[in-house]
Amino acid sequence: MELLVTIIILALIFDYINGFHDAANSIATIVSTRVLTPFQAVIWAAFFNFVAFFIAKYIIGGFGIANTVSKTVVEQYITLPIILAGIIAAITWNLVTWWKGIPSSSSHTLIGGFAGAAIMANGFEAIQLNIILKIAAFIFLAPFIGMVIAFGFTLFVLYICRRAHPHTAEQWFKRLQLVSSALFSVGHGLNDSQKVMGIIAAAMIAGHSMGLGMGINSINDLPDWVAFSCFTAISLGTMSGGWKIVKTMGTKITKVTPLEGVIAETAGAFTLYLTEFLKIPVSTTHTITGAIIGVGATKRLSAVRWGVTQSLMAAWVLTIPGSGLLAAGIYYTASLLFI
Repeated sequence: MELLVTIIILALIFDYINGFHDAANSIATIVSTRVLTPFQAVIWAAFFNFVAFFIAKYIIGGFGIANTVSKTVVEQYITLPIILAGIIAAITWNLVTWWKGIPSSSSHTLIGGFAGAAIMANGFEAIQLNIILKIAAFIFLAPFIGMVIAFGFTLFVLYICRRAHPHTAEQWFKRLQLVSSALFSVGHGLNDSQKVMGIIAAAMIAGHSMGLGMGINSINDLPDWVAFSCFTAISLGTMSGGWKIVKTMGTKITKVTPLEGVIAETAGAFTLYLTEFLKIPVSTTHTITGAIIGVGATKRLSAVRWGVTQSLMAAWVLTIPGSGLLAAGIYYTASLLFI
């Protein structure tokens, strides 16, 4: 029972870290365009992260992404030590990338850690390879979708606003950034909180097989307090901010105006809602980065700092195998020490 409680606590700590690690995704453009101060922006984003709980429960009527994440590893191979090793690896990876200011994916860190520990324990037969490959495909598809939507939306908005006075248009788009940032923050809450829910569900299912009191038969039996706690944790984490990554996302990729900020966040939000519908966990980091690139590319391709973009993509590709190897090492070391 103590191990299950420890896993739940660590999962919520990861969710909190995810909040401040990914806070930049929904507030970077609104801060870089000076619509809100960093403090105001993180409060704004945190509120809508929390609103996402009520949307998922009472409007969507379920937590499909959580179900997908919980099935990353074949149920018969899920054990509490495997989940613990995966979470420790995910927390470590997230803290290191946050410290270095690298906007890597918290989502793929968690999935990679979970899968890596399972492979170390039982081999590749322990993982649902089709699910992991689908998630891995969206490392590239999510930013590409965000980029295409942002590119097309930018051209459309520029056309309909071609006769607007520049100063008036800028003031309007500054106001609209509050709306677009809120939309993206809801998507962030919907997507990222459910990944931690999926890991906690997997732990509680494993607990049930061990005869523990907090165990559940399936994710459909997941108590409401788990979802509420996950959405609360990510909201509190977002309030803590993550200024190093805000700087990278908001200024280093391409210089962003209020108009471009609205378009990037709206395109990113639309992409997240699409993947929520498909029940595929994606990276909010990848999504908003693709959208920002799409916006920058409408000016000219040289407006995008491709050197920064290449560095980001390298970090994205390395996240799942990197966190997986770290989790495998943690599980192997623990097995030597405690068995």
